[in-house]
Amino acid sequence: SLASTAITCFTRGLDLRKETEDVLCPANCPLWQFYVFGDGIYASLSSICGAAIHRGVITNAGGAVRVQTLPGQENYPAVNANGIQSQVLSRWASSFSVTRRWITLALEAVGRSVSTARPSTGKRPKKPLDKKAGNKDCKADIAFLIDGSYNIGQRRFNLQKNFVGKVAVMLGIGTEGPHVGVVQASEHPKIEFYLKNFTATKDVLFAIKELGFRGGNSNTGKALKHTAQKFFSLENGARKGIPKIIVVFLDGWPSDDIEEAGIVAREFGVNVFIVSVAKPTTEELGMVQDIGFVDKAVCRNNGFFSYQMPSWFGTTKYVKPLVQKLCSHEQMLCSKTCYNSVNIGFLIDGSSSVGESNFRLMLEFISNVAKAFEISDIGSKIAAVQFTYDQRTEFGFTDYTTKEKVLSAIRNIRYMSGGTATGDAISFTVRNVFGPMKDGANKNFLVVLTDGQSYDDVRGPSAAAQKAGITVFSVGIAWAPLDDLKDMASEPRESHTFFTREFTGLEQMVPDVIRGICKDFLDSKQ
Repeated sequence: SLASTAITCFTRGLDLRKETEDVLCPANCPLWQFYVFGDGIYASLSSICGAAIHRGVITNAGGAVRVQTLPGQENYPAVNANGIQSQVLSRWASSFSVTRRWITLALEAVGRSVSTARPSTGKRPKKPLDKKAGNKDCKADIAFLIDGSYNIGQRRFNLQKNFVGKVAVMLGIGTEGPHVGVVQASEHPKIEFYLKNFTATKDVLFAIKELGFRGGNSNTGKALKHTAQKFFSLENGARKGIPKIIVVFLDGWPSDDIEEAGIVAREFGVNVFIVSVAKPTTEELGMVQDIGFVDKAVCRNNGFFSYQMPSWFGTTKYVKPLVQKLCSHEQMLCSKTCYNSVNIGFLIDGSSSVGESNFRLMLEFISNVAKAFEISDIGSKIAAVQFTYDQRTEFGFTDYTTKEKVLSAIRNIRYMSGGTATGDAISFTVRNVFGPMKDGANKNFLVVLTDGQSYDDVRGPSAAAQKAGITVFSVGIAWAPLDDLKDMASEPRESHTFFTREFTGLEQMVPDVIRGICKDFLDSKQ
């Protein structure tokens, strides 16, 4: 068929289901963020679009790629090509290749442009977009936080409304496209309409036109905090897995503290953009509480999330660049994804039946799982506990906040050797390692690795772990009895239980465990 699946910059070979699949890579992926392993034949851990650019099948303007699944192999080489440095991988369970797919004409027939968010060579589909569905390539739930303070005044307030209206039109609002709502900041914030209220551009335009000017102090911080906490609930129309965005319009400067609101927004997984109009003049700077207010409130202080317009006049040329930013969901670094919003605790069997070299294979498995996640103080976190009859916390969730440090800590774990009391170890980990994290925003996972029968009951401690909101995966090797593994695992047990006869089989399970964690994360996500 002509249908192609639109994927993201970070979709990996192992995320695809079919033997051969046609995909569309977006434009302007950040090259330095690509993970690519191999050359020509790529380990399925690699980013598809990264591999396609590396291979020269597409450029960074994106485009169509055919992905062919291949068996795993040994020794994927590191090669620098087309601005991407691929990395070495000694072994992986599956691979893929990428080839050219000439489907631009076919796409025009279907009436979808390759990337509506960033029109490439100006080739537009002949057929108009499905009006009701909207722009499917732009995935966003957006709150426009407009300035309704005395700072801006009635006249400029109307110009601001016109600008927001133009942005709304260009976004391509629709049932399957972006959804928008508006909040007015003044003395007290007022949610004017929610995401769920309108899914057609003309209705949104009408609602924007009807907005009344409130006046009062520009308590932008208060409004930003209120919007981050209250606006994006499922009841109010926020959609699972779609980036949440707040575009703050600021005429002048805020009269309250905006830094704390920025922190709250990041905690809630909201991407904050600030559009500042008419920056404070040198004379006015003395009245500004905090000169660096923009940098402190935006999602990331990397230049992408701040936008400046000299005045409210002649703003038409600023519409399209802003829309392009709002539609590049790859760049929404504050969105909660499975990769940046989980705590994974590994419980490692250090009993004497494992032996030193197999223990190393267990550590390698843990490293490979941990490697897939974005570990940081505000991102995902990793902890490890080793157990025999006794338990030893190798490191807790807050000990290391970078991927390098976590991987080095895993490498440095020393093998204990002793008995096997898995039940006790689960209780110990829930209490001491997950206990301190229970009020955090991340979803909690426990991965238990064991190679044998436990001397104590595992059912009670596992039930208690699950009751405490921890999802349990059991990974059994060699003599680990299936009954024990199933008793430990979360429901549905089949998809949370893994088993391999040999320790060397652990490597093949890495993608399945990562996928399992991500599936649970998405199913649970608000």
